Amino acid sequence: MRGRENKGLETDRWERKDWWGVTLEAPDPHALLVFWSEVMGKPIWSESEEGGSLDLGEGVGSLAVQRAAHYEPPVWPPEPGRQGMQMHLEVEVTDLDAAVDHALELGARLAEHQPQEDVRVMLDPAGHPFCLYT
Repeated sequence: MRGRENKGLETDRWERKDWWGVTLEAPDPHALLVFWSEVMGKPIWSESEEGGSLDLGEGVGSLAVQRAAHYEPPVWPPEPGRQGMQMHLEVEVTDLDAAVDHALELGARLAEHQPQEDVRVMLDPAGHPFCLYT
């Protein structure tokens, strides 16, 4: 931590007050939670009708999903006049081809535009772009 000693950081992670996270919107939060749980190999920590979050393990980061009644999926690559990608998740993998196959089995789609050799741009079941990379 910048400007502070790490004293007191031995506190149980669930009791810490410096959490940060990313929340994805989706018309079906349960389906997207299950998808990301499988892709990342992390359990679902909490869930309700309106959304939920994954347990990412160590640290104080979170990945959550919330219901969006009027969800407009982003397009990749960007197109004028259409909902653009405002952020994307990046997931490092050891075997890119196997990770792509696994994501496809879970309902992801391979994006048509692939700008890099060692990265695969994918679209999750709700249409959010994400990258698998080595």
